[in-house]
Amino acid sequence: MERDPIAVEAPQLQDVLDALDDPDCRAIIEQLDSPMAAKELSEACDIPQSTTYRKLDLLSDASLVDERTEIRDDGRHTTRYVADFEEIQVSLDEDGSLELSIGRTESTPEERLSALWSEVRTET
Repeated sequence: MERDPIAVEAPQLQDVLDALDDPDCRAIIEQLDSPMAAKELSEACDIPQSTTYRKLDLLSDASLVDERTEIRDDGRHTTRYVADFEEIQVSLDEDGSLELSIGRTESTPEERLSALWSEVRTET
């Protein structure tokens, strides 16, 4: 299904392959069946928290993980991470080049609002 991203740039094939080749990144992806904070991922994957943030950056650069802001009534918003794909296909095109295709689900209104809020926080 096609989704309505906020200016999402297509990832480079090498970024995706590098992320998938990393055992810590794969462990993080395996844990993301629901949104999780970096600290929760660190504990679940038995990875130091500083390493977890580096791996989340790698996964974000590859457009495999999305950072969402959980808006709370008390004003103390929390960042949660979600897997941002359903499937990844690497194929050989007619020219003999590798082509990347990432299947994504349609985002919900809540996810679009969270993405918009994350963008506003980044810009300010």
